[in-house]
This record gives sequence, structure tokens and C-alpha cells, in this order.
Amino acid sequence: MCKTNGLSEDIIWNCKTLLRERVVVMKLMNKCEEISNRLTKQVTKITGDSGGGWNIEQPSILNKSMELKPYQKIGLNWLALLYKHSLNGILADEMGLGKTIQAIAFLAYLYQEGDVGPHLIVVPASTIDNWIREINLWCPDLQILFYYGSQDDRKHLRMDIHNNVVDFNVIVTTYNSAISSAEDRSLFRRMKLHYAIFDEGHMLKNMGSVRYQHLMTINAQYRLLLTGTPVQNNLLELMSLLNFVMPHMFSSSTSEVRRMFSSKPKAAEEHSIYEKERITHAKQIMKPFILRRVKEEVLKQLPPKKDIIELCEMSEKQEQLYQDLFNYFKRSIDSQEKSSEMGNVMMQLRKMANHPLLHRQYYTPEKLKEMSKLMLKEPTHCEANPDLIFEDMSVMTDYELHLLCKQYANISDFKLEMDLILDSGKFRMLGHMLSDFKEKGDRVVLFSQFTMMLDILEVFLKQQQFRYLRLDGKTQISDRIHLIDEFNSDMGIFVFLLSTKAGGLGINLTSANVVILHDIDCNPYNDKQAEDRCHRVGQTREVTVIRLISKGTIEESMLKISQQKLKLEQDMTAADAGEEGAIPADIATLLKASLKL
Repeated sequence: MCKTNGLSEDIIWNCKTLLRERVVVMKLMNKCEEISNRLTKQVTKITGDSGGGWNIEQPSILNKSMELKPYQKIGLNWLALLYKHSLNGILADEMGLGKTIQAIAFLAYLYQEGDVGPHLIVVPASTIDNWIREINLWCPDLQILFYYGSQDDRKHLRMDIHNNVVDFNVIVTTYNSAISSAEDRSLFRRMKLHYAIFDEGHMLKNMGSVRYQHLMTINAQYRLLLTGTPVQNNLLELMSLLNFVMPHMFSSSTSEVRRMFSSKPKAAEEHSIYEKERITHAKQIMKPFILRRVKEEVLKQLPPKKDIIELCEMSEKQEQLYQDLFNYFKRSIDSQEKSSEMGNVMMQLRKMANHPLLHRQYYTPEKLKEMSKLMLKEPTHCEANPDLIFEDMSVMTDYELHLLCKQYANISDFKLEMDLILDSGKFRMLGHMLSDFKEKGDRVVLFSQFTMMLDILEVFLKQQQFRYLRLDGKTQISDRIHLIDEFNSDMGIFVFLLSTKAGGLGINLTSANVVILHDIDCNPYNDKQAEDRCHRVGQTREVTVIRLISKGTIEESMLKISQQKLKLEQDMTAADAGEEGAIPADIATLLKASLKL
């Protein structure tokens, strides 16, 4: 049998598939280009002599004592422009630029135009109070229905809505409340909503998720997504957002778009060219539907921000423990080949890179057995089973066991020495840094992802005799406001301790000018949101942001990946040669000129 030369059947079919994907994407790009040209032409009329456009000023029903900033007026005009052309969009201004306020101003504009709703605002549970507070502050004329609470609470609300016994212009609800039951989903599927606004829109980045599919059924004539992080990991996530806001335009192309923006070139040398081409395609597609401004563009008066990466040598003991842990995991993975365990491996290595007490090393099984027997002398444990006590202790970390020893007198001799509690490379670096900042009169916001790490940091700060406050995910909202006010008013408080995930909405710490990220997040946007607590409107001093990275650990790899993610966003929003600015800067620039801002 002779050997066949030439192209294989697989290659031919793959080429046909690729060509079909490219044709679909090109058609999509051409359609988006037509929309861009139409919007640009409309805005051009505003600045022309014909006066064929419009110039939307701040709606008169907004609170007279509040004033939109110039870039926020541009955002309002952009939203109105999309509305006039029956287009949906994504307001993707960087965190801290007031997307909430621009959305409220737009609803006020619609109200003045005769569109009194009903509108729907879907938000994360952590931001719902802020939304209601901001609507009441900025536009008290808008009547709000708060769709939230237990299943029984929501059942009564649904009855009120169906029976028309409540008056409202806007329903404010959470992602969970909107879709958690069949009755909730049915309500928003049947209601004829005018606008549906989705806060923290990056929660819709996965078009394959159940949440995404349920929210797609909400019956709204228009959709608006608000997100400070439109591009988090890859271009496919951005396409998921676009598909959500413009389903009639993207749905027929979903499978081709998914393959086009998720596939990767096999050869390394192809990667750069391929990636540039995909970014160009994505920019062309997103151009009419996304408005993205960053603080450096619109807040010229904002003091600069300096980013510093500090590589910290681990302590001798910590380095040995990290290497032992790394080698253990390497042997386990090599022998079992269980990739599903990698997430846990990564977390354990991260913890060791930050502090050994986040593991259990010092409390050996022998010590735990001795401690579990001594616990029987405690009045609360005199009838307990020592084997069960041992079992409970064996899943605790060294620091948790240390706290247990402080709590019970009969095991108090097993408490850890202060030298062990302070034994980490990052603590050595922090000690020098904080002393210097204190001497200069700086004030510090110190973040960690791990609440137990915050516990250990408290011991460190007390030992250094630094005054501090602490806020984490368990802190009540009413207490948060008190803590923030106390820090901003009492200049004697040197450090504000925060958990990274709790360092978001409503936290204004502009009285501090140094941000220290004790441990970085896998998602760089969580860290960016954290640093924006200081680097925001109201800041009067240069802000220094310091990331502590344990040298020779998994944190260095995390940092590299984070920088790649941020570069993808920069590539997406950066201007190409011949363009006037960031996407969609041609429209935004024209609006700015039309409003003489």
C-alpha cells in the first residue's frame, strides 16, 4: 500500500471550520463598525452648525446640592446616545469614578423624558445598601422597591407587584434574589421592564454558567452593565459580557465567537501575531458598546501613584518549611497525577510563603495527644473523648492551637513563644518599612486576604506598639462607617488593617497615603480595588502601593500572571496608531467637545 501525500482530511476540515469562524467574526466586526460610524455621525452633529444633535445637561430632578463631574456628564450623554439608537452597553469606567452615580443620573434623564419605568437594578448583596442610599441622595424623586429578604418576604412583594398595590420606578434586588427560585425568575421573566442595570457586571463573564442563563431570561427592553474590570482573564469573558448586553446581535454567532476567542495557537512563535489579531478583532467588536475611562485620564488633579514590588527573603526556618512542603507536593503530584489537587496545593504554598503559622508544624501529633488529655481537666471538657479532642486539634493551624492554649489554663504551657509568632520574612520587611513611614508622618492601609493572617498581624502591630484599627468581612456595615470615620479623624491611628475582599465598596481611606498588600490576590483586580481605597477622589498626597512578594515562592509566579492579565486590559483599551485615544475614545472625545468640558 503506497503512502498518501498531500493534505489530510482533518487539516481540510479544520481549515473550513477556521474560515467559517473568521467569516462570522468579520461580519460581526463590519456590523459593529457601521454602528460606530452611525454614533460618531450623530455626535458630530452636536458640534456642527446644523445643531442636529443634543446636549444633555444634569437632569433637573437630581439633588440640587450635588453636581456631576465633567467626565460623568460625558458618561450620561454616552448612555443617552446608546438609548436614542436602541443599543445596550457596558459602562466600564475604572473603580472609583462613580458608575453608580452616572447610572442614577441616566435613570433621572429617562424619567424627565417620560420613561418612568419600571426599571430593574441587580447588584451584589454587599452593595445593595449603598445603591439605595445613593438613589435617595441623588434622585429622591425615583421611588424604589426593595426586592430582598426571605422567601416569604419576596412572596408578599410579588403579590403586591401583581396586584399593583405598590408604586415604584425602580426595583433594586440582588443577583441571588432575582433568580434563586422559580417564582423569582418567573416574576422578572413576565414583568415588562424598560431598563435592567447589572452592577459588578463582570459576574456575568461566564456564558456557560447557570446564573448567566437565568439572568438572560429577564424581560427588559434595554440592558446596561456596570463593571470596573471588563477584561479579567481573557477575551472570551469580554465576549460573554457583550453577548449578554446585545443578545440579538451576538447570539447567532456565539459558538464561533467562543471558539475564536478561546482557542490558542499551538506554536509559540505564532502566539504574538495571533494575540494581536484577536485583540484587534475584539476592540473592533466592542467599540460601540463600551465606555472605559481610567482615573489618570479624567482626574488630572489626582496625585500620582507609585507602585513598588518588594521581594522578601523568607526567614531561615520558613524557607526550609516551604521547600519541604514544595517537595512533598511535587512527589505527590508526580506519583498520582491528580491535577484537581493543584488548587489546594497552590493555596497551601501561598500560606507557607506568607507565614508558617498558617500551617501546623510546631504542634506535633505527640504534643496534641498530650494536650487532648490535659483538656479533660477543663470543666467544659471533663466528659469529652480525648480521641475526638485530638481529632479536632489535628485539623487546626499552629496559630489556632496557640489561641486555644491561651484560652485554656491546663494547656497554657504549650503557647508559642513570641519569636515564633513573628518569624516570617515579610514581618522583617514590615518592621523596617513601618518604622520609616511612621517617622515620615505617613499613614498606612495594610491588606491581607487571610483573616488569620490579620490576626497574626495584630500581634505584630501590638508588639511594635503601633495604633491600628481592623475591618474584615465579619465587620457589620454600621461598624464599618464608624471605623472609617475614626481612622480619618484620628491622625494618631497609624495603620488600618483590612481583608482584601472586604476592602471594596464604600470604604474611603484617603487620609492614608501608603497601601501595603501583605499578600497578593490571584485576581489583580481585587488588589486594584483595594488600593483604590486610598488612591481616589479626595486624596491630597502621592500614594505609594507596595506589594510584598516572598522570594523564590509561588507568589512570584502569581505576580507574573497578574501582570499579564493587566497587560491584556491595557492592550484592549490602549489607542492604536492613528486613533485619537482609548476605545471608544472617538465618541467620548466628540462628546467632550460638544459639552465644552
